[in-house]
Amino acid sequence: MLKRIVDLFPLWVILFAIVGLIDPSLMAGWKGVIVPGLGIIMLGMGMTLTFDDILRVVKDPKGIFVGFFLQFTIMPLVGFILARLFGFSPELLVGMVLVGSSPGGTASNVITYLAKGDVALSVSMTSFNTFLSPVMTPFLTYLLAGHWVPVPVWGMFKSILIIIIIPVTAGLMLRYLFPRVTKSVNQVFPLISVFTIALLVGIIVSLNRERILEAGAVVVLAVILHNLTGFLLGYWGAAIFIKDVKQRRTVSIEVGMQNSGLAMALAIKHFSALAALPSAFFSVWHNISGPILATVWRREDNG
Repeated sequence: MLKRIVDLFPLWVILFAIVGLIDPSLMAGWKGVIVPGLGIIMLGMGMTLTFDDILRVVKDPKGIFVGFFLQFTIMPLVGFILARLFGFSPELLVGMVLVGSSPGGTASNVITYLAKGDVALSVSMTSFNTFLSPVMTPFLTYLLAGHWVPVPVWGMFKSILIIIIIPVTAGLMLRYLFPRVTKSVNQVFPLISVFTIALLVGIIVSLNRERILEAGAVVVLAVILHNLTGFLLGYWGAAIFIKDVKQRRTVSIEVGMQNSGLAMALAIKHFSALAALPSAFFSVWHNISGPILATVWRREDNG
């Protein structure tokens, strides 16, 4: 039953978004839970990791470094280019760059498994990119969007430490010290994560209701193109360096699927609710496109 509820993640996200659109008053007041809510999700992510996942960076670094390079070049640049092509406002531009400059999220690990990719590589890539995100995300946001809006690099660095690094490290230590307890907790955490992200999306939508009704379709189109381009260029880029098809798929998924929750939290804290709109839409869309891509690749393998 629990798994079935979690598997309906895109549906819950869409439902919360609809509620936020129809009656913003129900969710707009929950703005304060965005940052702590994401911290709770990251604690859960940390409890899924082991020290072996971290050590794999040393043992088999090629795929991880390829993924790191593609993640932090393709997605920020594509986000910036699309924002300029669509003539987005400075707030939406920084939102597109911000979601592109974020690391991959835990959803990519699940999609990699469904796509018959290299799950160990996916987990290691997510871990590696997450731990480097306090430097990479603020730097890339400043580099690409700093001309249009003031980018608080130091503030973003501190926020990512608080929202991501500290909870993930705490989760990792909890799993090491209390393996039995965390094993039980991990059975419930996916459900908590699903409804937390759905709530965050609903809040962002409620805060941007008027703007969504005016120009939401254009932002949705930009987000879809951003995600699909990430999948495509991620696979092609990996093919240059990696022969193994499973690892190519893994890199493609990791590049195309962002930690949109982090981007939402940073946008709300350091920019505006409008800047959080691309990441809110991204959260909905990549949880639809990812399973579709995984299904296509599974069918290819099954002949």
